[in-house]
Amino acid sequence: MKQDRLFAEQARREIGRTGIRVSPLGFGTLKFGRNTGVKYPTPFDLPDDDTINELLDACLDMGINLLDTAAAYGTSESRLGEILCKRGDGDAWVLSTKAGEDYDTGESVFDFSPEAIIASAERSLRRLRVDSVACLLLHSDGVAERSFGETGVFDALDDLKTRGLVRAVGASIKTPEGAAIAIPRSDVLMIEYSFASPGMSESIDAAGAAGVGVFLKKVLGSGRVGDGYDMSAADALRFVFEKPAVTSVLIGTLCLEHLVENAERAIAALGNDGGG
Repeated sequence: MKQDRLFAEQARREIGRTGIRVSPLGFGTLKFGRNTGVKYPTPFDLPDDDTINELLDACLDMGINLLDTAAAYGTSESRLGEILCKRGDGDAWVLSTKAGEDYDTGESVFDFSPEAIIASAERSLRRLRVDSVACLLLHSDGVAERSFGETGVFDALDDLKTRGLVRAVGASIKTPEGAAIAIPRSDVLMIEYSFASPGMSESIDAAGAAGVGVFLKKVLGSGRVGDGYDMSAADALRFVFEKPAVTSVLIGTLCLEHLVENAERAIAALGNDGGG
């Protein structure tokens, strides 16, 4: 299913001051590898390789180049590594992954020690079959982030940058307190923000003022927008893109039709060239 390129390359946005440019809509891949312990309104089966390839093809055809995954996304990293290796188009993607949370035993286990973060990053590279990734984020549980400034975890991220294993570092943050700690040491933050969950608005503004990139997650309420929420998906996207500090909005789906619809809605929210 061939799609017209919706997001013009010139409309890509720089992640903070890193020189890395991404489409204003990114693709989340949790559903590629994990379907337990998640908060989606309906259950789903993990996709086969053909479905993943079809979704990746559509992303590239539309100009979406940001892929988000995590160590805690089950087999997502490994599946992406195998599939992208077979496709031979790894250079077309900006890969972002996360460390600090694991889900190997069927429940989340958090470890934000510097040693654990470095080990997780190195394992992610092996799973993804790459020498480096564009972004590595701390996968916060919402509690530990309040002490990130005291644990040496950002020193570990800086070490990974120095070694050339990652280009940009930061954290997936859940609280304003965590954001305030992370901003001075980060290139990019991932923040939950939507019309139904606007509490991190000031943190987004603060990140932007500091030259830190911002990835948004759960802007459609984990698939609940339009299903009991008093706002359409189009209006939900328009709401979050009103924030000038936003670098990219991450949305995951296993449905090609939904992917295309969300891309078209994002274009409508941003302007015809996808640049706002």
